Amino acid sequence: MTRRAIIVGSSGQDGTLLREHLVPRGYAVIGLDRSGISGDAGNWTGVRVNISDAKTVARLVADTTPDEIYFLAAYHHSSEERQVDELELFQKSTEIHLIALVLFLEAIRQHSPRSRLFYAASSHIFGSVSGRRQHESTPISPQTVYVITKAAGLLACRRYRNAHGIFASTGILYNHASPLRSMKFLSKKIAAGVVEIKRGLRDKIVLGDLGASAYWGYAPDYVDAMHRMLQLPRGDEFIVATGESHTVQEFAEIAFDCVGLSCASHLETDAALMGRTMPAFLGDPSKFMTVSGWRASVTFREMVRLLVKHELDQPHGQ
Repeated sequence: MTRRAIIVGSSGQDGTLLREHLVPRGYAVIGLDRSGISGDAGNWTGVRVNISDAKTVARLVADTTPDEIYFLAAYHHSSEERQVDELELFQKSTEIHLIALVLFLEAIRQHSPRSRLFYAASSHIFGSVSGRRQHESTPISPQTVYVITKAAGLLACRRYRNAHGIFASTGILYNHASPLRSMKFLSKKIAAGVVEIKRGLRDKIVLGDLGASAYWGYAPDYVDAMHRMLQLPRGDEFIVATGESHTVQEFAEIAFDCVGLSCASHLETDAALMGRTMPAFLGDPSKFMTVSGWRASVTFREMVRLLVKHELDQPHGQ
């Protein structure tokens, strides 16, 4: 029997990769994004859905009775966009990360109690952590509007799980990359940059703090984790991470090595780019690995090579 999944936020990196992960496994996938509903959604196909409208969400869940719902929608505000005040940030972030999520949880409770829901939270809920490694029991201390509202979503899932018996799992996702990332992400900036240098289109990449630690994982592995989470006997909260930390310098050296160039000859730093230092987060995924058997399919070095290879495979000008 065909299983049905709804992906809320289907056009982003994770939503795209998740669809590619589920379809070969026999799922009928319904995608929701700003342009409308796509996939095997009957009369709903092509309809633009306001995920903050309770009646619409309730009808959608009641009509489709999905086996699984993946809530990946997020409100991101880039520093390059127009300045918005704190109130507007809270309103828009709360609308997506909490209210819309609760509408899906409530729709499951009322209309499709067998549906299972995954919620994508962020490792940044731990704030400025003092320890080197975070566990599911590490106290949360969100510092930004985005992460405060993401943490609220985690707590809402916990509430519906404990009070109403809903299968709602939260993945506390650490940074993960794929070729689908945009140029505003460091992984894409480096991988695309070294290929442009190799092709003679530029001479340098300018980065910030090369010694900053990061915790890159491979995004296809992370969507595999999302799917595995909903196959477990019960819902819970799980850290999804590689358990390894690497510096920007390491990433750049591997990327330049992939195209046979010296990192030192083509890399510059700019103090102006060092304002936002990445916290030294290091997640411990042992709980999820134990209950699900999940493992990263590629090493850090292999992931960087895959990202660079993708850029090399693109025609000039793409």
